[in-house]
Amino acid sequence: MISKQAWIYHGKSPKAGRKLLLLEQDELTFALPLIYRIIHPKEIPLRNEWFSSEIIELDERENSQYVLLVERLQQATVDRKKSNALENSLVQLNRQLNLYFSDHGWRMVRKELSQIKKRQKKSHIELSNDLIAKLKIYMEQEHFDSFDQAIDNLLTESASIKLEDKS
Repeated sequence: MISKQAWIYHGKSPKAGRKLLLLEQDELTFALPLIYRIIHPKEIPLRNEWFSSEIIELDERENSQYVLLVERLQQATVDRKKSNALENSLVQLNRQLNLYFSDHGWRMVRKELSQIKKRQKKSHIELSNDLIAKLKIYMEQEHFDSFDQAIDNLLTESASIKLEDKS
């Protein structure tokens, strides 16, 4: 596994708080679409403070940094999909991201990425009030703290009963 790469600050690095990190291998699947959307040259005037001053000063037609960043994104995508060694392409991609974004911009990208990760982990299902009441009673009887624990236990019990029936 590739070690975590730290963001290299353009200005003063903060004295307190968590240090910014660049992309990690396991974040690529949901980070790449987000980054493609944000880095487009037409986005630069809308989010000026997100990009490094060198990027802001470049004309849209001469933005070689954008072209290079897209190439790095594509290489990381290809390597990830083909299960190639990803370390080199990820290091190059992160280096390019560090040049492209400002400190504030990368902080905002990380914030959006965090929200995407959170949404990926949760699902919402609708249950009738009767079923919720039964689940709460079951949780009390079995001393579970969450619906997740109760449902997981019920599914495990159900699977073990089916295995016993097959024996």
